[in-house]
Amino acid sequence: MDRDAIVTTVLLLLLASAITGLATGLFFRVWTLLLVSPATAILAATVLQTSGFGFWTGVPIVVGCLIAGQVAYLAATFYVHRGELSVQDEIDGEPGKHGQRHIKDEDE
Repeated sequence: MDRDAIVTTVLLLLLASAITGLATGLFFRVWTLLLVSPATAILAATVLQTSGFGFWTGVPIVVGCLIAGQVAYLAATFYVHRGELSVQDEIDGEPGKHGQRHIKDEDE
């Protein structure tokens, strides 16, 4: 297998893993990763084995695919919940849109 085909195979696997992670983060909950992550690992290992990669060459690539999927999932989740995650609520002491306004003063 020539160098270009190797690089293309690895990059396509990483891209597919990232797209899968993004889709999972945008549309599903975290529990879906229990199904998506093993499926990603099995698919990546199968593609690598079919392409002629050895075991020890394929292991870091499969781990990279899993990491790419997890990072993409986190990015999508932070994007979806961006209005609910605010450091400003903690800094200024004022309740945000999800805060509770009828809490008695702690000094009483």
